[in-house]
Amino acid sequence: MKENRASLGYDFIKGFIKENPTFALAVGMCPTLAVTTCLVNGFWMGVAVIFVLTFSNVLISLLRKLIPDEIRIPVFIIMIATPVVIVELVMKAYLPEMYSILGIFVPLIVVNCIVFHRAEAFAYRNPVLNSAMDALGSGMAFTLNLMLIGGIREFLGTGQIAIGNVVFPKAPLFEPAAVMLTPPGGFITLGVLMALLNIVIARVGKRKQA
Repeated sequence: MKENRASLGYDFIKGFIKENPTFALAVGMCPTLAVTTCLVNGFWMGVAVIFVLTFSNVLISLLRKLIPDEIRIPVFIIMIATPVVIVELVMKAYLPEMYSILGIFVPLIVVNCIVFHRAEAFAYRNPVLNSAMDALGSGMAFTLNLMLIGGIREFLGTGQIAIGNVVFPKAPLFEPAAVMLTPPGGFITLGVLMALLNIVIARVGKRKQA
């Protein structure tokens, strides 16, 4: 029982550092760079990915012994497409403005590298509970990554951060750098954060060896 709990815990937390989808594995880069012009966009894109990733991981794990290896990829696409359609319909009905902002990147979750990677590398080979924890960990890490990148870009690009109707601070603190809201700004932010994470991981590794 303890070993099983430890395994579930590891499957959940590994997505935050060791197998971080954005900063360690560098998957899902298109939505990471395209929608992270503000913190709120990153949050809702991440929530959509969490739902799709968890749904598909659980479904694939449940049926993994019935899926022929030769046709697993098209089967994965069908299984991933189901929760994507659910997300699309819900966002269109209840969050139409956010759906229009995220645009094509919502239906493109069907072929998102994060979802495919976890399906192929984990869900297709592991039990349901482990696959669910793996999906939740990776999805939550991805969401935090998007929010971090979006928050940094929004703050440096506008001098403010807006969450719904609340804007903090009320007036920009400095002269905004509009470049941060463009694709180059996304690449700069992503590169700096990836470098910082790698430095931290390297230093932690050296301390453990010492």
